[in-house]
Amino acid sequence: MAVGIFDSGLGGLTVLNAAQKRLPDVDFLYFGDSAHAPYGVRDADDVFDLTTAAVNDLWGRGCNLVVLACNTASAAALRRMQEAGVPQGKRVLGVFVPLIEALTERQWGDNSPPREVEVKHVALFATPATVASRAFQRELAFRAIGVDVEAQACGGVVDAIEEGDMILAEALVRSHVDALKRKMPHPQAAVLGCTHYPLMAEVFQDALGADVKVFSQADLVAESLADYLDRRPEMLGGGEPGFLTTGDPRKVSDRATQFLRRKITFEAA
Repeated sequence: MAVGIFDSGLGGLTVLNAAQKRLPDVDFLYFGDSAHAPYGVRDADDVFDLTTAAVNDLWGRGCNLVVLACNTASAAALRRMQEAGVPQGKRVLGVFVPLIEALTERQWGDNSPPREVEVKHVALFATPATVASRAFQRELAFRAIGVDVEAQACGGVVDAIEEGDMILAEALVRSHVDALKRKMPHPQAAVLGCTHYPLMAEVFQDALGADVKVFSQADLVAESLADYLDRRPEMLGGGEPGFLTTGDPRKVSDRATQFLRRKITFEAA
């Protein structure tokens, strides 16, 4: 029995790692579309087509539930997929809502009307495609009012992380934080709106300052997934666990092993 986790590349491994720690008895089938990464510079239709193909592949391998552990895919494809209809007994979930629920201090699944919240000034760091979609602001508006969001498109960060160039990634993060601060000098909270960014969480925190609360997705999504599966155990599915990639399996395996600091072996999707 396996839950599918999809990402444009390796960033979703941060979600996978947290989910495996939170749900040690659940198997996961990870699909990384490294051949087409990064998604953050693609247009919405392209992201939708690529995401749909990958999710259909995971459903075809027996996964009843697929988590889009990619903010760009969640922003550009999730709503369209849900509106188009998914096969009976299948579900696809995104990563924005758990993050926003934590930011607004709402319980999982709280569907009450939007209300005033303590945090008024939020910095959003995300890929250019996620920023352009305004999906974060749309989902936030369902849950909170009076929140000022300043979004910063972090071009190049995902590419640097995927290539293993963490020195370049750090330099880019600090540059993007500086650019954000010119627009919003004193954010109260910062959202790392890409599942690659937890790998740079300490750099974001250092550049923003200790007084800014940084929200990272992996643990929040894992907790939300645990709650969902507790309510819907039939969504565990029947797929086999493992790691799939559209890229070079050997190269992707090496990068993944570096990221998670444990042996990861990908197979060709």
